[in-house]
Amino acid sequence: MTGNKPALRAAILLCASLLLLAGCGAPTLQDSFLRPDLDLAFIERIAVPPFENHSTDKYAGARLRDITITHLLMRGDFTVVDKGIVDSAISEEAIKPGAPLGEDTIKRLGQALGVQALLLGTIDQLSEDRQGGAASPRLTCTLRLVDTAGGTILWQAAGSRSGATMSSKLFGTAVRDEFQVGRELIADLLATLPARPSQEQVKNEETATAD
Repeated sequence: MTGNKPALRAAILLCASLLLLAGCGAPTLQDSFLRPDLDLAFIERIAVPPFENHSTDKYAGARLRDITITHLLMRGDFTVVDKGIVDSAISEEAIKPGAPLGEDTIKRLGQALGVQALLLGTIDQLSEDRQGGAASPRLTCTLRLVDTAGGTILWQAAGSRSGATMSSKLFGTAVRDEFQVGRELIADLLATLPARPSQEQVKNEETATAD
């Protein structure tokens, strides 16, 4: 019995590792861009227009937009304009919701909404991953922060995430649904956007520069 202890210990460690991995979702595959020497201090108010939706699910853009607004509010870096006000301004500009925005349109929306930047989103793909008889959602999305003064992209991140988890692959348990996948993907993408400096930090930097 004593001779079996190392093997038993190894088996327990293996099982523990598998259980730990089983609770982990598939990682987000992503790329991000940040304009060199970007200082977000000048951005106080932002708006999130309706997302471009290239998927067959006509509600996917609205879901991801709401999730994005919620995460921006949770971050607390910017004042976020209510989406109803944004939609009203878009309607007044005779812009089709979810249509690509040109430079002139971005400038007009910025002036109408009193914002320094727009956070634009695109649903690039919403599909199903299939492994055996199980299907899980896969979402691919792009977010970008655009300066309303000149239409310049300040930050952009694109990523893809699946609802499959290690436990669903190993044990056939339930996969994450589209809402869960969307929350996780948006959180991962926004994590690459630097935090906006606080007023105290800006004041300290101005004081240091003056000295």
